[in-house]
Amino acid sequence: MEKSKTIFLVVKVLFAMYIVTGLILLLLTALLYKFDIGENVINLGVIAVYIISGFFGGFILGKVKKTRKFLWGMVIGGLYFLILFAASVLFEKGLGNDAGHFVTTFVLCVASGMAGGMLG
Repeated sequence: MEKSKTIFLVVKVLFAMYIVTGLILLLLTALLYKFDIGENVINLGVIAVYIISGFFGGFILGKVKKTRKFLWGMVIGGLYFLILFAASVLFEKGLGNDAGHFVTTFVLCVASGMAGGMLG
């Protein structure tokens, strides 16, 4: 029973992370529309989305699990990345030219999840 509770908790936290992601991306879109900000600012904003969402998920899961919080943060960050990766491969029909971007994104997601878990 404990295993199914943990899986359900992880799914709920992932769902919350994607809600946070959507809200921040909406804010970023509004800023782009209102202020006509450049591509570099948008790229930094997307990186901030990865970090904030990963930290949020790790923090929440760390608060709930209370043991091995950094590990739970890393797990939730890794799962967040895997869903991003799967969606990217699915919609782009492959990895594209920028495979290094995936490594950077993975590190950002896992590290921010771990940081959030440790502080949770």
